[in-house]
Amino acid sequence: MKIEIIDGDLLKKALAAGSGLLEKNKEEVNSLNVFPVPDGDTGTNMSLTVKSAVKQASSATGNDAYMIALAASQGSLMGARGNSGVILSQLFRGFATGIKGKTEIDVKTFAEGFKQAAETAYKAVMKPTEGTILTVAREIGEFSMSISKKEKDILIFLEKVIEHGNNTLEKTPDMLPVLKQAGVVDAGGKGLMYIIIGLYNSLAGIEHYEDTAEVVVEPKVVHREHIDTDDIEFGYCTEFMINGNSDEIDGFRDELSSHGDSLLVVGGDGIIKVHVHTNNPGLVLEKGLLLGELSDIKIDNMRYQHEEVLLKEELKTIDSQGPKEPTKEYSFVAISIGEGIDEVFRELHVDYIVSGGQTMNPSTEDILKAIESTQGRNVFVLPNNKNIILAAEQTKELSSRNVVVLPTKSIPEGIGALLAYDEGASLDDNVNNMNENIKNILTGQVTFAVRDSEFNSNEIKKDDIIGLSNGDIVAAGKEINDVALDLINDMINDDVSIITIFYGDNMEEEKAEELSGILEEKYKDVDIELLFGGQPLYYYIFSLE
Repeated sequence: MKIEIIDGDLLKKALAAGSGLLEKNKEEVNSLNVFPVPDGDTGTNMSLTVKSAVKQASSATGNDAYMIALAASQGSLMGARGNSGVILSQLFRGFATGIKGKTEIDVKTFAEGFKQAAETAYKAVMKPTEGTILTVAREIGEFSMSISKKEKDILIFLEKVIEHGNNTLEKTPDMLPVLKQAGVVDAGGKGLMYIIIGLYNSLAGIEHYEDTAEVVVEPKVVHREHIDTDDIEFGYCTEFMINGNSDEIDGFRDELSSHGDSLLVVGGDGIIKVHVHTNNPGLVLEKGLLLGELSDIKIDNMRYQHEEVLLKEELKTIDSQGPKEPTKEYSFVAISIGEGIDEVFRELHVDYIVSGGQTMNPSTEDILKAIESTQGRNVFVLPNNKNIILAAEQTKELSSRNVVVLPTKSIPEGIGALLAYDEGASLDDNVNNMNENIKNILTGQVTFAVRDSEFNSNEIKKDDIIGLSNGDIVAAGKEINDVALDLINDMINDDVSIITIFYGDNMEEEKAEELSGILEEKYKDVDIELLFGGQPLYYYIFSLE
């Protein structure tokens, strides 16, 4: 079997197969987390990101390989979750750039796509680290270009690329000491190889995966009832994609604003996604046609839907999540996990809380929807997790608001940033003050080990209790409060005046109160505050300031 050319349809199937193979092996990728903590989510994040890419690509019309790649790029951008997902979305974006204008893909085009994918991903990361998915992508890009002049058969080309990619992956522990110490290869690189291998399997007829783009959601049991539709000013929910000049987004958004509400116009790389509630969908579509070719057109009569299908609760959700017109200077979006922590953010006047954190990183689209649902002209985003910062950063080029992403890597840092906010201060002063306060917050976490491992010459057994601070495991043992005390003792210094304890949903209040009492007795000059956080997986989250 020999393949020298693939078209858009073959590319769609190959992408779906790559997504399917990663989905099948995502738990293996998750298990490659450097730390033996129960929130390894690289495989899950990459799988959800590529599913979003496949879903968008599958709905694209025509047989143009470049347009399919472009749709996949847009889908991956909106669905990107976690650092690995954002980097993967940039690989998709670069691949589409590399094959721009090509209706079919040959070996040379493939190589250019792989090369441009790596270059785009490197540019997206402020401080690229070797021994990661970036290294694997770069090596694939460079190797692809070196063999593309001699090789014509796409299958043989991909076989050689996969062999080289796997060899590079096996060398990642030699490039990144933490991988060698943990005894694992890079998780993101492993996920990328599963996607490319799945793509090859599809083209070679080895293995196929169906329906990988669908996300299964448990159906809700609903009861149909009449809903008053007299207050629906704009009756047609209109959604479509424009394949055209995405540089005109701002002007197009302003033009549509007079023809409806719940307006969302986002995009890039030649694709614009439009959502609007209007009474004249035909006029909106005509205006869209002035920018380019339309696809994925969907028009629903909301009055009919509400009368026959929707529940009042669903209507409230639509109203609350739809884009809002800015009416105030500042708004806040915080990523949070746990009902107690949610309540703390609400008390600090956060406008919109996005559920997420360990094991459940929100997508770029989730964060974008939250931003567009606030009333602020300037929107501060608090990721509160180092694995969410990149996804939050992507919203800057997609939102109509001025988005300020504060690099908060933990819940305590997010709370600390909010405490430094001054409503009367300028935007620049607030950004400086909040960033400065983030530096004064120390974060500790207590959880359990999910596998045997060794860290800093300490042997850790599966199910041991471990304490983490500043990216290190600094305490380990068999008893939760003992490890917590060891962790605090390692973290505390003469400048600390307050210790806040957030205890999780799997932690007894009595045991948390016992820890609080011990700390009060031991550190008499430090204020100890105990709060229910409700976070999963982590028995305690500590904030020292």
